Amino acid sequence: MERVLKIHNGKIISPYRIFEGTVIIEGSKIREVVQGNVEVAGATEIDAKGKYISPGFIDIHVHGGGGHDFMDGSEEAFLKIAETHAQYGTTGLMPTTLTSELDELYHTLELYKQANQNNTKGAQFLGMHLEGPYFAMSQRGAQDPRYIRNPDPKEYMEILSRSNDIKRWSAAPELKGAIEFGNHLRSKGILVAMAHTDAIYEEALEAFEAGFTLGTHFYSCMSGVTRRNCFRYAGVIETAYLLDEMDVEIIADGVHLPAPLLKLIYKIKGPDRIALITDSMRAAGMPSGDSILGSKHNGLKVLVEDGVAKLPNRTSFAGSVATSDRLVRTMISIADVPLSEAVKMAAQTPANILGLGPSKGSITKGKDADIVIFDQDIQVNTTIVGGRVIYNKEN
Repeated sequence: MERVLKIHNGKIISPYRIFEGTVIIEGSKIREVVQGNVEVAGATEIDAKGKYISPGFIDIHVHGGGGHDFMDGSEEAFLKIAETHAQYGTTGLMPTTLTSELDELYHTLELYKQANQNNTKGAQFLGMHLEGPYFAMSQRGAQDPRYIRNPDPKEYMEILSRSNDIKRWSAAPELKGAIEFGNHLRSKGILVAMAHTDAIYEEALEAFEAGFTLGTHFYSCMSGVTRRNCFRYAGVIETAYLLDEMDVEIIADGVHLPAPLLKLIYKIKGPDRIALITDSMRAAGMPSGDSILGSKHNGLKVLVEDGVAKLPNRTSFAGSVATSDRLVRTMISIADVPLSEAVKMAAQTPANILGLGPSKGSITKGKDADIVIFDQDIQVNTTIVGGRVIYNKEN
């Protein structure tokens, strides 16, 4: 007999409405979602105490948290990051790399496999996301310029041969060889995203047709309208707005994107095409002060203040310190988005973007029991991953 868990006395955020009800979990799956409080013989009960019962948040772009980075070169870093983000409602995440030496990348891919087998206390790993090294130097942001280059088939095929865990790759679509790169990744079932790019509309459109269907940290390190001599050209930002089928991910911390831009993106793209991401570095979940962007060994010194990481001279942002609860809270509080749609952008839409919609992203019978309980201020009380309580604020 598999363990049965009953969550009751809470407001369930379903894909269609918010209602008072009960969620019954058997093993790792949702067995039933019913209105009101029902008796479940032999079940372990969780009283939600009037709070919201929500699908767990899915973060498809995260670099670190809790003082650790996925590029630190240790299994402990992977596990501690997963535990940290689980405390803020994340039930699934994609460990994300930075541009680096190939040996460092290979080691990180090996650690993912190892950590994935031992991850019992944190958010579930949903596959690796490689961010780079195929970027436009002019849009590199905080990525190390020493490792930025054009796609090389020999190189990326070797990388892919080393790991079956790469589920997403972000690159600049205008680079020489990028279209072939996108087509090859799409043939392998890997999600391809436009990132750190100076592409114009015509290049971005061709890339979309080749499989670049997602805009990485929309607006950040991304081309908008540009002028060349006397002619204006639309960029990737305008491309994403013009292509209804293109998805975007946004760092909804209220700093990387202020309220007017959050409202504009929501108005044009809608909740079914927007994924909320943290893009967080190691300082997520940590106090303000000095930190490091990237690995401890060769990362960039940064200063965390005002809810964001900055370069020490305060001339530029240097990374996000957001957690998923903050993303949802920000969309509601400054972008005027309804709770149910903010949750959709943090759960169901990212699940759909990853092709995981049939099993994750909503509180629906038969789906994975990934659930978070939070109050009216989106303060997380309980996080459940695959039917197991991995965080409870009261314990």
